[in-house]
Amino acid sequence: MRKSGGGKISKAAKATRSGLKRYPKQILESIRDPKGKRAPTPTGKLPILSGHELAATWLGHATTLIAIGGKRVLTDPVFSHRIGMRMGGVTMGLSRTKPAPVEPEDLPPVDLVLISHAHFDHLDKPSLERLAFDDTVLITSRQTRRLIPPGYRHVIELDWNKTVRVGGLKISAIRPEHWGARAAVDRNRGFNAYVIESGDHRVLFAGDTAETDAFDHLEHIRLAIFGIGAYEPWEHAHATPEQVWEMFKRVGAEYLMPVHHSTFPMGDEHEDEPLERLTKAAGERADRIVCRRAGDKWHV
Repeated sequence: MRKSGGGKISKAAKATRSGLKRYPKQILESIRDPKGKRAPTPTGKLPILSGHELAATWLGHATTLIAIGGKRVLTDPVFSHRIGMRMGGVTMGLSRTKPAPVEPEDLPPVDLVLISHAHFDHLDKPSLERLAFDDTVLITSRQTRRLIPPGYRHVIELDWNKTVRVGGLKISAIRPEHWGARAAVDRNRGFNAYVIESGDHRVLFAGDTAETDAFDHLEHIRLAIFGIGAYEPWEHAHATPEQVWEMFKRVGAEYLMPVHHSTFPMGDEHEDEPLERLTKAAGERADRIVCRRAGDKWHV
């Protein structure tokens, strides 16, 4: 018990030191530039995903656009320059180091939005407000429905080990190794990974997760989407690149799309380190790693 408690204290101390390195400066920048005038400019280029049975592109952080079964699925859409809590009309938090390739308005019509959990870098209200359309369904984790802005055709809370069908797609929720609090005190919220299925095509969107065997039972995954960043000092919540590669191998997926890196300064590692370490871990199989840069496209 004492050893476990010491571990928790050590993790908390490391997290505190990590936060003090960046958050005071980022908050000060939030006040100086409340409208994001210094935000990097999107390139405005989005690859064409239509015409393929299965295709996907990475749009920065955990945001991906997937074309599957004739539908378009958007995961954890975050297009804002800055993420965090809003106070007096100002978003107090981390700013992007690289722009999203496009603005939400540049996207083709989206049929389904998947939200993994309520953290500010995954459930970004300003982005969701810009994406809200009467024809779009949104699936989110337990106890997060009230955080979703109005304007969507249907908002579904999907709990672990549950499945729902939307527009011909089968969506299954899996429990990763993470947590779902929006703020420090609301620990009852869910946190999901998802399997998206249409016919013979299956995509795993792992959301945020530490190293876990939660995905080992999955079969016939064409594309596995895993976060590879913010592990230092958060390895208890975000897997290292080497751990991601081992999870990918155990799943037996064909291709790996690494996300959750080089977009927001969330960890102490250099922004280039996660992808470099993942590529090294993959070795001769590094060709299985796809969409290494935001805006890159992968397709069957």
